[in-house]
Amino acid sequence: MRAVLQRVKSAAVEVEGRRVAAIGPGLLILVGCAKGDTDADAGYLAAKCAVLRIFEDAAGKMNLSVLDKGLEALVVSQFTLYGDARKGRRPSFDDAMEPVSAEKLVNGFVLALQRLGVTATQGVFGAFMQVSLVNDGPVTILLDSKKAF
Repeated sequence: MRAVLQRVKSAAVEVEGRRVAAIGPGLLILVGCAKGDTDADAGYLAAKCAVLRIFEDAAGKMNLSVLDKGLEALVVSQFTLYGDARKGRRPSFDDAMEPVSAEKLVNGFVLALQRLGVTATQGVFGAFMQVSLVNDGPVTILLDSKKAF
């Protein structure tokens, strides 16, 4: 399972011209699921996202987490995180998990964030979404659950 975290001043998701989710300061988290990912992967990434110290403290040092600051997270499912563009000119998505299982895992990821105390919302799984954000920093971090074990 992969997650791209972006520290944001704000972020929003629209589907068919209608805003379905929005946050103020916090994290925009793009999440992709691979074949073979499990609830353990979702739990690991949620815990890492909740406590990753990428927000500045009073001294200006990245020393606080989204949880420490009481900020929000907006989760957007994105199977294209498993696009493999090493061959040819069009990415292959063979490693991406099939949608039914991926949706359950993404929902589990959001639930795990919430259980950890993070106010988390999400886009619409499988929908064509327009994601807008004001990146803060910019600070962008890539996490991969397979590189943790």
